[in-house]
Amino acid sequence: MAVIMMSEVGGQTAEGYDALLGTVGEAARRAPGFIAHAAYGDGGSWHLVEIWRSKAECDQFFAQHVAPHLPQGIRPKRRYQEAHALLLPAPGAGV
Repeated sequence: MAVIMMSEVGGQTAEGYDALLGTVGEAARRAPGFIAHAAYGDGGSWHLVEIWRSKAECDQFFAQHVAPHLPQGIRPKRRYQEAHALLLPAPGAGV
C-alpha cells in the first residue's frame, strides 16, 4: 500500500517553498513512485503532504533532488504513515 509522507519545515517561507518547488517539481512528477504533493503554510512553518508508492522511493527522491537544494538551516521534520486506502480520480477525470 502507498505511504503518506508528512513534513513540517520550520523557518520556511512561501518564497523559499516556491523556489524549491520550481527546482524539483517536474522531477517529482516523473519520479518513480510519486503519486501526489500538497503544501500549505501556517505562519511559522510550511507543511507538505505527499503520497508515494513506497517509503524507499520517497526517500530516494528526497536525497537526490530535495536535500541538495535546501537552504542552510532548513531541515524538514519528516514522518510517514502507511495509507489504509488511496482513492484516485477515474481515468479521464481531471483534477
